[in-house]
Amino acid sequence: MLYRETGQFKTSYRRDQAIFPIAQDRWCVALVLVAAYGVVPALANEYWLQAVLIPFLIYALAAIGLNLLTGYTGQLSLGTGGFMAVGAYTAYKLTTAMPDLNIVIVFLFAGIVAAAVGLVFGLPSLRIKGLYLAVTTLAAQFFLVWLFNRVAWFYNYNPSGTITAPPRTLMGIMVTGPEATAAVRYLVVLSFVVFFALIAKNLVRSEIGRTWMAIRDMDVAAEIIGIRPLTTKLSAFAVSSFYCGIAGALMLFVYLGSVETLAFDINVSFEVLFMVIIGGLGSILGSIIGAAFITILPIFLTNAPHLVGLEMRVDLAKEIELIIFGGFIIAFLILEPRGLARLWQIGKEKLRRWPFPY
Repeated sequence: MLYRETGQFKTSYRRDQAIFPIAQDRWCVALVLVAAYGVVPALANEYWLQAVLIPFLIYALAAIGLNLLTGYTGQLSLGTGGFMAVGAYTAYKLTTAMPDLNIVIVFLFAGIVAAAVGLVFGLPSLRIKGLYLAVTTLAAQFFLVWLFNRVAWFYNYNPSGTITAPPRTLMGIMVTGPEATAAVRYLVVLSFVVFFALIAKNLVRSEIGRTWMAIRDMDVAAEIIGIRPLTTKLSAFAVSSFYCGIAGALMLFVYLGSVETLAFDINVSFEVLFMVIIGGLGSILGSIIGAAFITILPIFLTNAPHLVGLEMRVDLAKEIELIIFGGFIIAFLILEPRGLARLWQIGKEKLRRWPFPY
């Protein structure tokens, strides 16, 4: 009853094609943003901000990037961790070489360099697809991690092989480094995610987004009607790598502070892929929901035995966590291939038809 669009007339094509054409959707998004920007920083403690919300937002940004490539363009990729590493190491080199460069520009340049690397490793998609393309991007993952681990120039010849984000300010406020508060770092990541999520939503609704989906649905038919697979697939790889590069830079500067190449290994690529599958392929909202699910589930599984009075070894709990992850992925692929976003969409449709939801 509360989710009715009766009386909400669209007087122009622009209003009919708005991102949130229904007033209730606009109110919900506005309330979520107000809560995210105002309520969460005021009420959440440092543990929730640093250990839960900040990594959730960073992974959500990376999942959006992967979803643009895999969910909207149909190009399977297992190199997300490698592209995130490109963004992290690029941002590190820029800040150490040009200390006065604005930190926002640093993050954007990190995304641009990652996009250029994504273009190079996206070239095989013109000839191969499916599992063969996944193997190619997997090779990119291993090559990039090996490169950053073996070439000492990337980590400024540090004997330990680690890179540490230097402290930086934005408009006079410390946003990176140990002196930056968890609330400030959370707001920085949140602003990036909100901004680029809106850009991604508009991209998939634009001409380039329609060409991505045409290639995904049937690349031969798309080429027949005039869509060029070369520019379409490479643009998807570039945009996806751009998002992953910024996510990697945020992971170094805002979340971890100091990393090794192990922080961007193949497990990161699989985790982001799981977020996209569980959240929903071809859905920006699904990327965010999937990131929240994968981020919060381990915390719940870690604390669940203590809530019921059971003591469990850490290694056993980790193995059970992996089993549950695998079970969820298999269940979603069988029962609801479009993920949690599809369940959310079905719930909204039932509310619109209430009291006749079926």
